[in-house]
Amino acid sequence: MIILGIDPGYATTGFGLIKADRGSYSLLQYGTVTTPPELPFPQRLNMLFEDMTRLLEVTKPEAVAVEELFWGHNITTGIGVSHGRGVILLAIERAGVPLFEYTPMQVKQAVVGYGKAEKRQVMDMTRRLLKMDKIPRPDDAADAIAIALCHARSATSLLAKKGSQG
Repeated sequence: MIILGIDPGYATTGFGLIKADRGSYSLLQYGTVTTPPELPFPQRLNMLFEDMTRLLEVTKPEAVAVEELFWGHNITTGIGVSHGRGVILLAIERAGVPLFEYTPMQVKQAVVGYGKAEKRQVMDMTRRLLKMDKIPRPDDAADAIAIALCHARSATSLLAKKGSQG
């Protein structure tokens, strides 16, 4: 299964594309989608939508995993990220790709095995699972790869559970 992980934002959106096959994972591509800070906010959202639409067309994922927002201390930034996330969800919906959403705690649990793991633990386990020499940069892309891994590991678990019930 080809899974696109997305760490949403409006200034920088991380993405990570992985292939998951029977408990084996390989990294296909990763990076960021950015918008220029000098543009008016509505133009940045439009650029994000167009870039996400193109990314979905080019990568052709079978599933997209997006991180749910965690509201920290800066509510102004959180509102902007929420707008960006909405544009990203719209692009995914229009592309007709199945969408799955995960909280930061679910990502940590799926990748590390502990829902309150530290960021460095998630990044190191991501590196190990994908047999990489070093942790991918920037952080937004590394987070997106972890989100894709979360779906790969969760989907496999859910399929196993579903198969055993029936």
